Amino acid sequence: MLSLFICGTAVTSQYLAEQYKVNTPMLQSFTNYCLLLLVYTTMLALRTDNESFLQILKRRWWKYILLGLADVEANYMIVKAYQYTTLTSVQLLDCFGIPVLMALSWFILRARYRLIHFIAVAVCLLGVGTMVGADILAGRQEGEDSRRDVEVTGCSSTCTSCPAKRSNVVIGDVLVLLGASLYAISNVSEEYIVKNLSRVEFLGMVGLFGTIISALQLAIVEYRDIARIQWNWKIALLFMAFALCMFGLYSFMPVVIKVTSATSVNLGILTADLYSLFFGLFLFCYKAPRQPSLPGRRLESMNLLLQVIQSCLTSKQPGAECSSRLHQWGPHAHGLQQGCEGFSKGKETLDLLESFVILPFANS
Repeated sequence: MLSLFICGTAVTSQYLAEQYKVNTPMLQSFTNYCLLLLVYTTMLALRTDNESFLQILKRRWWKYILLGLADVEANYMIVKAYQYTTLTSVQLLDCFGIPVLMALSWFILRARYRLIHFIAVAVCLLGVGTMVGADILAGRQEGEDSRRDVEVTGCSSTCTSCPAKRSNVVIGDVLVLLGASLYAISNVSEEYIVKNLSRVEFLGMVGLFGTIISALQLAIVEYRDIARIQWNWKIALLFMAFALCMFGLYSFMPVVIKVTSATSVNLGILTADLYSLFFGLFLFCYKAPRQPSLPGRRLESMNLLLQVIQSCLTSKQPGAECSSRLHQWGPHAHGLQQGCEGFSKGKETLDLLESFVILPFANS
């Protein structure tokens, strides 16, 4: 379900950027934070047990400002990246957040991992390198086509529909990598707050400070872009769908993180790459180039293969951080172990599906 929510935000963002030339990533995020504010901040303010809303603000306000800033800028960079690169590139590159998340969990949450998990991190970083390399090669190949299109059609360099815009895919790749790193910081903070404080406090504070920060950035950066939007019911529906998908993602992710970990959740939602590939093929008509030996296409296929390998490596074992906590569950330890094993088998089944579905498309 979390993967479907992520895919929904990706598809709506790509539609707004490509089909309607709406480039307002902060406005999209602002709608989500407003929903969090209306629901969870209100719940937190009306809560009578534990700490009151004012006590939380008095003791931890500066921490939640930093958390809100990291979360807002992560959303901004990821959504902004859709103006420069493709849906599948964004979804494949955001796995860079996993090694960052594991490093932060190691030092902050004292999580420990096995050797196989470090090998998976190395494979992940190699996959990121191949994807960026594929985009660089694709940009070089399209350079001549870009100049020819400008000469023939008179298209400006700021047009989003011509190859000149697609030659800036490296900018999109950098935005995705930065956004994924900020997401890792947000997820580690989320795990700590959810397991030691409460889910409502996390969502309520993120909704409060996220709304304030995004509103200020919206007024400073995007007021001209918002004024140029030619509103119709389709654009409004896409904004609404994006906000609802983000709200669902924010609402359900703390529930899963509380019973597992931020690292496990981020490994599980790699299935969003599979959904994004299908949407990219059928909605945005992504096609392989005619030259089957194109180096960039080979690198993209290698990246997909590396992601499958990474998923296999991390799904073979439930993880050291899970096993190290089994003794704390007493009589429930056996049930927890079975749950971890069941999760691993489910991911192995998905890996087989990816091997038979993704790779044939990538190599076609």
